Amino acid sequence: MYIVLSFKNTVLMKNIFIVGGAFLVLACGTSQKSSGQAGKEVVKGNSSSIAYDNPGAFSKTITAEELKKYLYVFAGDDFEGRNTGEPGQKKAAEFLKKQYQELNIPSPIAKGDYFQEIPESYFRGSIKASENVLAYIKGTEKPDELIVISAHYDHVGVDTKGNIYNGADDDGSGTVSLLEIAEAFKLAKEKGVGPKRSILFLHVTGEEKGLYGSKFYTENPIFPLENTIANLNIDMVGRIDEAHNSKEKQNYIYLIGSDRLSTELHNLSEDVNKKYTKLDLDYTYNDKNDPNRFYYRSDHYNFAKHNIPIIFYFNGVHEDYHKPTDTPDKIAYDLLAKRAQLVFYTAWEIANRPDRLVVDGVN
Repeated sequence: MYIVLSFKNTVLMKNIFIVGGAFLVLACGTSQKSSGQAGKEVVKGNSSSIAYDNPGAFSKTITAEELKKYLYVFAGDDFEGRNTGEPGQKKAAEFLKKQYQELNIPSPIAKGDYFQEIPESYFRGSIKASENVLAYIKGTEKPDELIVISAHYDHVGVDTKGNIYNGADDDGSGTVSLLEIAEAFKLAKEKGVGPKRSILFLHVTGEEKGLYGSKFYTENPIFPLENTIANLNIDMVGRIDEAHNSKEKQNYIYLIGSDRLSTELHNLSEDVNKKYTKLDLDYTYNDKNDPNRFYYRSDHYNFAKHNIPIIFYFNGVHEDYHKPTDTPDKIAYDLLAKRAQLVFYTAWEIANRPDRLVVDGVN
């Protein structure tokens, strides 16, 4: 996430389941399991017993254990802080590609090519060429309509003293959530209840430098933007901020932008949460007069600019934000899993409802 200091010219990159009875769903493995293979366990039971009105059969495959295994790798020192264009970011991109290959989730670009290349000349300053990582599940009934679920996988790298900024929350938490959500949708498809609309899992680069990866995607979309019906963006969802420190307040997530462009999206989001996850949805930063201007500071905004309804999922800023101390041992993994499940349920409802979301707001 970056902060705009002047709204005109000066931009500073901020140092800012459960089918009852005889049917059982097992959480699917990640690439970190002892078998070394991701997604080899499958939802058990007759596919006829698992229907579109039972997404819980798949959401429970999104687990704290798997998120933790992913994140301890992704936010480890080997990835050198994942600075845009640098070797650590390239390693992170290859890691994501490998996970999707092991999950047998294809790329929408070309067989085996999960990277949307962004040339060096696209960036300002001395930033090197980079790439977005894209994976895709084709819809069964309305494949031309698309939901984009996004998270940025870059971070800020290593400082001059050699301190590695692991970015476990920012945005390792969103990145690994995306992998788990993708696996849940893949398992649903294998059971004959794949999403009716297509879903693009979009890992963007260059967010920390000024939302470059999402900007590049929306200017060079793989699928027509007019067919993109929603973007659910996950950026920092693994921690608890100071405002929710007390035990009775920790079951929360900030939602930003859900009502800006589509009343239907906001109401759908509320209904899904009440039915399934029962998180406290905090709209503090959705205020149009919010001085933090978070609505403009993550990758969803490049979709909102094109009148595409968005929701930005966010845990708020904490003391380790953009510091070397943003490490995976500080993540609240049970809460992270619940938040990722909320995104899954919301995407499930958008993907499988009869009609596309109505846009009735103004960005």
